[in-house]
Amino acid sequence: MTVNFYRRNLPHWQPDNCSIFVTWRLYGSLPKGFSQHLLKFSGEPGKQFLNADRVLDTGSSGPLWLNDPEIARNTQHAIEHGAELGHYVLRAYTIMPNHVHVLLDPLVPLDKLTIGIKGVSARAANARLGRSEMRFWQDESFDHWIRGPGEYAKILSYIENNAVKAHLCANPQDWPWSSAHK
Repeated sequence: MTVNFYRRNLPHWQPDNCSIFVTWRLYGSLPKGFSQHLLKFSGEPGKQFLNADRVLDTGSSGPLWLNDPEIARNTQHAIEHGAELGHYVLRAYTIMPNHVHVLLDPLVPLDKLTIGIKGVSARAANARLGRSEMRFWQDESFDHWIRGPGEYAKILSYIENNAVKAHLCANPQDWPWSSAHK
């Protein structure tokens, strides 16, 4: 197996022929003191992830620009367009008020495809918001390569049920900014 690697603040591995779960957030949407909050569970990665997930998915901190239907639609278009261009096979996605989750099979380096999605959607969003040359997305994104069919199914379900879990809709297919809606 060939694995591409690059590092920003987080390490990023991209094995060939693997689906990858990617999450990125709006700039300024991490709660104050969030990194200190994680340290409480530093020896327990599973609990750390679940606790972080609970805090972040509430969508209650920082900007919530993805609540704007036009901004959400432009972000959705950027995600779907990358698949149309052949940069990846899109498996699932959801656009939440302050973050995005995607599950995809990359066909180009991961950093190139996230730069493309984030760049196109940020320009459209900043135009809509009347902002110019301002940060829209966090620079960093979180990614995790899928290690088997069980994990794939679990992450696909997690993505498509994210809006339900956050009490934004009753059923996954009701959330218009999700692959479950189609």
